[in-house]
Amino acid sequence: MSNLLRPWLPSDAPIVLAAAAEPLMNWQFPTPVDSTAAAQDWIAMLADRRAEDTAYAFAVLDDGEPVGNVAVSNVDRRHLTGWVSYWMRERSRGKGLATRACRELSEWAFTELGLFRLELAHRLDNPASCRVAVGAGFLAEGVERSRLLYDGVRYDTETHARLATDPA
Repeated sequence: MSNLLRPWLPSDAPIVLAAAAEPLMNWQFPTPVDSTAAAQDWIAMLADRRAEDTAYAFAVLDDGEPVGNVAVSNVDRRHLTGWVSYWMRERSRGKGLATRACRELSEWAFTELGLFRLELAHRLDNPASCRVAVGAGFLAEGVERSRLLYDGVRYDTETHARLATDPA
């Protein structure tokens, strides 16, 4: 990897805890991250998934400090596919870091993991995430109606994909 991405470290737990406390970030974690112990558990889960070859998550760095996350999960070795996700801390949004990180993660997944197809989706009411996807070379493929459920509200999503054969 480069100076932009690195695996999450146990010492990053306070940063993860602070990120999880930002508005709408609770949707980015599978379980609540409301304590240092919960943040450490999330980081340990990422390490376990890496060891199992099912998911690879990286801290997105800005001047060496973790300010976001980019991951390829649901790694399917039979079909050589994966699911890309990303989030950035509020203060680091709009700098192009998520786009660069998503692009770098994609190239890594194609070359190091040997994947062929990467997919992602974003809520239709999240145009910033769409800009990240398009900027990282992911082409829109369609809308999935009522795909996500957050706090009792259903959200439509737009699915994007990037193939190993797509131009960088």
